[in-house]
Amino acid sequence: MVSPTEKPEAVLLRPDDNVAVATRSLPRGHHLDLDELSFETTELIRPGHKVATRPIEKGGEVRKYGQVIGFAANDVAVGNWVHVHNCSADAFTREYEYATEVPDMPESSEGRTFMGYPRADGRVGTRNYVAIISTVNCSASTSKLIADSFPKDELEKFENVDGLLPITHKTGCGMQFDGPDHLQLNRVLAGYARHPNIAAYLIVGLGCEVSQSSHLLENQKLVTVEGLGQGGSNGSEAKTEKPIHISIQESGGIRKTVQAGVKALSKLLPRVNDVKRVEAPASKILLGLQCGGSDGNSGITANPAVGVASDLLVAQGGTSVLGETTEIYGAEHLLTRRATRREVGEKLIERIRWWEWYTSTFNAEINNNPSPGNKEGGLTTIYEKSLGAIAKGGSSPLTSVLEYAEPITERGLAIMDTPGYDPASLTGIVAGGANVCVFTTGRGSVYGCKPSPCLKIATNSTLYERMTDDMDVNAGRILEGTPLQEVGQEIFDEILAVASGKPTKSEAQGIGEEEFSPWIIGPTL
Repeated sequence: MVSPTEKPEAVLLRPDDNVAVATRSLPRGHHLDLDELSFETTELIRPGHKVATRPIEKGGEVRKYGQVIGFAANDVAVGNWVHVHNCSADAFTREYEYATEVPDMPESSEGRTFMGYPRADGRVGTRNYVAIISTVNCSASTSKLIADSFPKDELEKFENVDGLLPITHKTGCGMQFDGPDHLQLNRVLAGYARHPNIAAYLIVGLGCEVSQSSHLLENQKLVTVEGLGQGGSNGSEAKTEKPIHISIQESGGIRKTVQAGVKALSKLLPRVNDVKRVEAPASKILLGLQCGGSDGNSGITANPAVGVASDLLVAQGGTSVLGETTEIYGAEHLLTRRATRREVGEKLIERIRWWEWYTSTFNAEINNNPSPGNKEGGLTTIYEKSLGAIAKGGSSPLTSVLEYAEPITERGLAIMDTPGYDPASLTGIVAGGANVCVFTTGRGSVYGCKPSPCLKIATNSTLYERMTDDMDVNAGRILEGTPLQEVGQEIFDEILAVASGKPTKSEAQGIGEEEFSPWIIGPTL
């Protein structure tokens, strides 16, 4: 590691870029030497923000990562601050090529493992929860009451159970029966019910809602895996039983429903507790990738470091999943070239076109993202944010593109169509089967997503030191001289440790129950 005095004051990411990113506050008149460029700043440049390294004429391309991130709204002089006041996200044509630059699948000679909970379907859990799933918001409070009513001293006896998890939400009615939102909510709830980190579950409904438990069960063919994996801890074969679903109206009200729920939990918990962690290959990890509360360093430190960890996982036969389609926008042409098949790349572009239609229907612009916090941290346009965001996917080939909450079955790097809003995005990815998540942040997100543990990766050391109780890994050390590969390896090792039971910072603080947020596409009726 270099000494603090050798820390670069600004970073030029590609030789043909015409902006550099400040790593610390640069006052007006500060002299910078970047490669063969030498100039002075004309105004204050804050950390994570961009400074022009070459003159840019009005309408000219602003380039970072060797790609277009926007267009100059007026003439920009060398040393000027480049941000929303003089850079706009005008539309531009991107040349789409499909499966033309497919990288080799990364290989690893070292077989890494973790300690996880085996399930009857061959998947492996990183946690061992019992879920209480609400079909509708009308049964949300009752679901929480069931969890809260189970005696705490009794629950503590089940040392192999991570807890009771009420899965509640604000929807489930006021939607078209069998319409897009109804079917999508079904996928989400089913994905959580059969999630490898959920050993057993019960479903709680009101009785008159659109999102009927019977419809969910019939359409998703759910079964209850009673916590027993491949042979369980006692060598017996895995057992499956009919799901437990309770209707408040049919049970006779809230109190009787709670009593029935507690009774059901009493039967489920001993069987769930029978399962113990066993050694499993790293290929059983399905990693959800997310960034939020980003800054100008996200695409330089944390995101590419997570990309290194993602490639290491794929090399082990595992799976990584990028979401946030609105934060792929402007960089999708780079991913289509990495697609293993033309149809994979074409599906991504189809989702991009859908988002263009969807946002225009509501007179919205995709460039409304970056958020105010992102912009405060130095991100100017959605193109800039997207180019940094896709770095989380490393350099592995793109093997599949999935609908929201669709089961993730193909190994390698996948993309799931999700919105950029963090809770809605990761809700879909976890529903697809992600049993561990990583979340990069430069502003300081405190997100958690039970039942899957979520590692927080800080993009800068200032944030890590200020929020050390919430950040799991400091990727800001890359700006201080620590090699990118070293930090990426550290993240990968931490993923395995967390998969084996090490609590994340968010888990240690009990965060993760309220973040369940299924994406609502259409109108509330």
